Amino acid sequence: IWAASLLSCIRSKTRSTYDLIMISMSSSRITLQCWIILDLFLTIFYEPYYYEENILAVIGTVYMFLNYSSLWFGAWLSVFYCIKVASFTQSFFIWLKQRIARLMPWMLLTSWLCSIIAAIPFIWDDSSAHRNFTTPQPMTNSSAVRTTKKDRFGLLILLCNASTALPFILSVVSSVLLIRSLWIHRRRMQNNASGFRDPSSEAHISAIKSVFSLLILYVAYFIGFTFLLYNIFLRFSIPKSICIAVLAACPTGHSIVLIWSNPKFQELPARIWHLTNCPVR
Repeated sequence: IWAASLLSCIRSKTRSTYDLIMISMSSSRITLQCWIILDLFLTIFYEPYYYEENILAVIGTVYMFLNYSSLWFGAWLSVFYCIKVASFTQSFFIWLKQRIARLMPWMLLTSWLCSIIAAIPFIWDDSSAHRNFTTPQPMTNSSAVRTTKKDRFGLLILLCNASTALPFILSVVSSVLLIRSLWIHRRRMQNNASGFRDPSSEAHISAIKSVFSLLILYVAYFIGFTFLLYNIFLRFSIPKSICIAVLAACPTGHSIVLIWSNPKFQELPARIWHLTNCPVR
């Protein structure tokens, strides 16, 4: 997706809004996947160094930034699909459709800034708290440390929750509106169709399936990320492992659905596959 969108953006004289969204989203998700692999590698092979103050702060801050940006870009993709494809006659919707190409670059830039601001508080989530909870201490000191940590990160959790709720609401509302618009348009086409099979109606069904699949993957990603954000499950527990697996799998599934539903993303892999299978002369 990243390569196809970048090539399309380079070749075209005009800047495509869709390509900008895809480049931003795929860049953040590729970096996120690499960061998860790096985090796992450090946890397994360099565990003593992993919990050093600077390393743990950097890993946590970058990880949260990439998750926030991934949520925002996925939400803007849903908004872009809804504005471009859905057929609503409200004046505000028509105003957005006429100006979405100019507004979207600023929306993407704002998403980067919001993700950075929301991830900055994790710089102070250093390893001192981890050491205080893992080393034996008197009961009174342990209780005081727990109370202090809870007070310190109460505002942090509230900020993170607010920063993830907005893109989630945008994505869900846009996807539901788009599915509703496609379904109404399909019903109208069915009433006016004379044949048994209408290619346009089948295209609408395929689009509804794609949007619904993207919505399910986005909701699953948001739920898993929220559980990890609140730190509900114990470390190395099965539910927490499931949440981590969901966070790693949902971006991949999201990319597969996008490739499957967009012929442009299928051309480059097909071309590469053709070149690899061509005999060398």
